[in-house]
Amino acid sequence: MLFRSDPTVPSGSLYARAVELSGNWKARIADDDVRREGVGLDQNDTDWTDLVVPGHWRDHPEFADSDGPVLMRRTFHLDPPPDGIRRFVTLEGVFYQADVWLDGAYLGDPEGYFFPSTFDITDLSRLAVDHVLAVEVACNPQRQRSAKRNITGTLQHSDMLDPAWNPGGLWRPVRVVDTGPVRIDRLRVLCRDANDARAHLRLHARLDNDLPRSVVVRTSIDGEPVAEQSFSLAHGLNEIDWNLDVNDPRLWWPWTMGDQHLTDVQVEVVVDGTTSDQRAVRTGLREVAMTDWVISVNGEPLFVKGINVGPTRHDLAHASADEVRRDVELARGMGLDLVRLNGHIARPEFYAAADELGMLVWQDFPLQWGYARSVRREAVRQAREAVDLLGHHPSIVLWCAHNEPTPSGDTRERTFGPSVVRHLLQQQIPSWNRTVLDQWVKRAFEGADESRPVVAHSGVAPHLPQIDGGDSHLFFGWYHGDERDLEGFAATMPRMVRFVSEFGAQSVPNSADFMEPDQWPALDWQRLAEHHGMQVDTLVRRVPPSRHATFESWRAATQQYQAELLRHHIETLRRLKYRPTGGFCVLSLADAQPAVSWSVFDHHRNPKVAHGAVVEACRPVIVVADRIPAEVTAGDALALDVHVVSDVHRVLEGAQCTAALRWSGGQHTWMWRGDIPPDTCVRVGTAQFVVPDAAGDLWFDLTLEHDDVAVTNRYTAAITARVTA
Repeated sequence: MLFRSDPTVPSGSLYARAVELSGNWKARIADDDVRREGVGLDQNDTDWTDLVVPGHWRDHPEFADSDGPVLMRRTFHLDPPPDGIRRFVTLEGVFYQADVWLDGAYLGDPEGYFFPSTFDITDLSRLAVDHVLAVEVACNPQRQRSAKRNITGTLQHSDMLDPAWNPGGLWRPVRVVDTGPVRIDRLRVLCRDANDARAHLRLHARLDNDLPRSVVVRTSIDGEPVAEQSFSLAHGLNEIDWNLDVNDPRLWWPWTMGDQHLTDVQVEVVVDGTTSDQRAVRTGLREVAMTDWVISVNGEPLFVKGINVGPTRHDLAHASADEVRRDVELARGMGLDLVRLNGHIARPEFYAAADELGMLVWQDFPLQWGYARSVRREAVRQAREAVDLLGHHPSIVLWCAHNEPTPSGDTRERTFGPSVVRHLLQQQIPSWNRTVLDQWVKRAFEGADESRPVVAHSGVAPHLPQIDGGDSHLFFGWYHGDERDLEGFAATMPRMVRFVSEFGAQSVPNSADFMEPDQWPALDWQRLAEHHGMQVDTLVRRVPPSRHATFESWRAATQQYQAELLRHHIETLRRLKYRPTGGFCVLSLADAQPAVSWSVFDHHRNPKVAHGAVVEACRPVIVVADRIPAEVTAGDALALDVHVVSDVHRVLEGAQCTAALRWSGGQHTWMWRGDIPPDTCVRVGTAQFVVPDAAGDLWFDLTLEHDDVAVTNRYTAAITARVTA
């Protein structure tokens, strides 16, 4: 096994070698005998099962139905480290808990799936050249759904992933790394504020030191040394902080507002003139803030058009960099500027892609629905780990501690129920998750990261003592009422639409072989509900299968219903731009597995009808009107306000808006001309008319024309004859 050199390390550095222990490991279901005999060098593991790392234990047929725990072994040959060199083993990602041994000596018990765990093996590695690393991995099923203990969020409790799946395993690489006497255990780089003249960086490092000594910490930006400071360290872990100012910075912007300049920050720890260890991160210089749920970047407000994103694949270890990046590209291609990582922390490639593509990220901490009281301390610790791991990414603009902290043990279907009023009243009652756990996690994020806004939870209505409230999950047309009810609800309770972070409807995907459509209409509804996310009762109520002779017809109807709901919800929220709405997030982008879900792309990334509806509703400039009732009566007098919504940060001078009312045998036209102010919603006029006495459809067509803008919209209704006595 060869060491891998790091070309960024200066010559003469002690930090120049690393070994990856990826590939075939030996594995066996853990029991007391396996634990007692299977962690040392003397164990003959030739009859153990081969299991590939990185991966999940269910990748192998022998463990395909297992919930573990699984003991995994890897033997390797490594010469002892020279004097002055320390050696560490790092597990980049354990799903979800582990016990770790080297040559039979116990190293520790890491917990948490999304951040690395490191152990000092210097003394052990000097005792021999042949070694065995043994890791017992546990990922217990969360059967008490309202009192979970694993902080894995949607990856173990979601209505979009098969609850029978167990993600257990070593899902990220395992490495042996040599350093000098001082190792950089953690490095946190945060851009607190930035403008055209100056950007202020705050850096925090945790240094692992073998003996009391003084060290020099050198910081470089884009390869240029900018700071050199001395620190006195004690034995063990030492926390150090320092600040940097960058003059005349090249700022990072969302893709809709500017360029995505990225900046490399490198930190070296120097002992007696020699580099002992170094760490480099890529960040962006920008400032983010949020006031009344309006996000601003570098001082410029932005009406956020976003979408919820789940895991790229349910087996997260096997999501390739291209697949992960594709999801970010799909969201940007729809005209959106934010992705909400719903209830989970994603693979590292997701954040790198978001940084490069200028997509903002709302980062959920992996708490979803109900948790046991025992998780509080661990949740606080892991929140700090999340900041250390991800804080340098300019794309992340918001931390959210908990998604839907309800006592429900099932899905949104039970959480929200059929009554929006009952749902809001339930949230006035204090609960341990919402009132205690979420506040602790929120304070942990705020203590570790002062550069971003933090919210305690998502989907919680205004309640005592925080009457101000937060974002909303509004499922009109699915769990609640009619899909047309959002507009009236917003007028009645404007505080509830300041930011709508989940809304939508389920639909049947194009890639539907898993549903066995040839069995129509006798589908296996129970299997689809248990393993593929379908909320059967709700979907059947909204789009009754009995009205469709074929599976294809019913599938098309479910997709059309989803598309209409998303289109009109988006138009309503955009028309409330900044008064009071700061943005929205559609539920959701794509499926991680074959599913009947809220997504606009199926698991093969084939678009549903809703994809086109979202693209049209999220164009930078749209023209909208009050929605015509589905049925109108001849002789009714109607007045429809026409608005133009512009996300463009410049004036559209001399724009022309045309409205055309058409029916069988006639039409009427209105025209308005004027300037459209930047980044606003403006009423351009009102179309007043009497519904004509003509049976059939009524069309209300809108057109907006400008030098470089041409957009259209259409509303339809059915005319019914007036009943006379």
